Amino acid sequence: MKNEHFEVLVIGGGPAAITMVKGLGSRVRMGVIRPENHSMIYCAMPYAVEGLLQPEKTLKADTLVTETGARLIRDTVLGVDFEEKTVSTQSGNIYSWEKLVIATGAEPVLPPLKGHDLEGVSTFKKEEDMFKVASMVEEGIENAVVVGAGAIGVELVQALAARGVHTVLADMADSVLPNLADPEMTAPAAEELQRLSIRLKLGRKARELTAREDNPARIGGVVFDDGSTEKADLVVFAVGMRPAVSLFEGSGLEMARDGIIVDSRMCTSIEDVYAVGDCVSFTSAITGEPVGGKLATNAVPMGRVLAANLKGEDREYPGFINGAATKAGELFIGGTGMKEEEAKRHFQVICGYSEFTTIFPIMPGAKKARLKLLADRVSGMIIGGQIVSGQPVTDKVDQMSMAIQFGLNVEDLLNFSYSSQPWQSFYPAHNLLVKAAEELSTQMSAPVREPAAVAEAR
Repeated sequence: MKNEHFEVLVIGGGPAAITMVKGLGSRVRMGVIRPENHSMIYCAMPYAVEGLLQPEKTLKADTLVTETGARLIRDTVLGVDFEEKTVSTQSGNIYSWEKLVIATGAEPVLPPLKGHDLEGVSTFKKEEDMFKVASMVEEGIENAVVVGAGAIGVELVQALAARGVHTVLADMADSVLPNLADPEMTAPAAEELQRLSIRLKLGRKARELTAREDNPARIGGVVFDDGSTEKADLVVFAVGMRPAVSLFEGSGLEMARDGIIVDSRMCTSIEDVYAVGDCVSFTSAITGEPVGGKLATNAVPMGRVLAANLKGEDREYPGFINGAATKAGELFIGGTGMKEEEAKRHFQVICGYSEFTTIFPIMPGAKKARLKLLADRVSGMIIGGQIVSGQPVTDKVDQMSMAIQFGLNVEDLLNFSYSSQPWQSFYPAHNLLVKAAEELSTQMSAPVREPAAVAEAR
């Protein structure tokens, strides 16, 4: 048994933890306990399966932690005593701390369907998941079903199809990327996936996993709620994440369904205990209500805020905006803030659209770009945005996220000062954001039409 004391002890080694450790540097004696062999670049995993890069390239170097002076401990935490300020691990060691940071992340959901324990059934989040799927592809599997048409599912089916695997993408939603953008904006992505010979099974729920007739231990197919069956040598569930917080159940740490409750400074309900990243439950920057937000791009700024505060600053995390993007075939799709149906529960929603080309239309290689901007009719505040384009869209997603984060309204975007160049934008005459804002402005100045039923009642 080993006893060791740290000024700051971190449980977990993902993006939030690494960011926080790098932010603190060598100012304090710090330890990081991580059970995994490696931290990972999770969003690159599908491209490793596709063969665009070696799987090892997705593994982060331990020096990201150790070069700061922090001690990296590969072990599994079994218990935390908040009163004694100690952590006990699987190897029998006990570590004491002055301040504890919980950064345990999230774990993928594997629905408890009949047959979920068959060989060839997997999630897609961990290092072993990536190597398992890549190995099966190398072995020459013929059929795969990916359940979950979010960004990871969409990227994975493309990787499998590129490797010659007959692939089905299934989701209980009626559209692909349902958490990223509205159906009208993701429809072109669905068409691109079909062009790549990926079969879509939307509006259907997996009901049961069946074994092969010649090998009852291995997956053979997926039965859906309409009674149809899809053959499968591999089934991957990419249906969501849940916070990895079971260690703290019954500990007195205040938690919600989606994770550990923290304030804007990343403080938990227990003094000297903090939490950051995917294990945290937090609120929307738009409505102030709890909302999902398990993205590395949320975890990293949480880590920055906590590092600054532990150095004596006073910074606050503003909440989730959830800007994200992905790629489907030749199209790039992104979204941020609220989607239309979600927003209607909180605001009087109006939508503005714009469609131009990615570069001057007279230049070779010009591609279409279509943008949708959502605003509140009453205040004019920007509350969401989506884009689909033949060129990368993260810059446009970030512009819309900034508009939401800093409370810009329609009039502010009408006065947006933009740049233009033949190889990099549409003509100086217009801009995607400004054009969409003009549409919104027109709607705001128009009289509100009452529904026919209300008018008749009057």
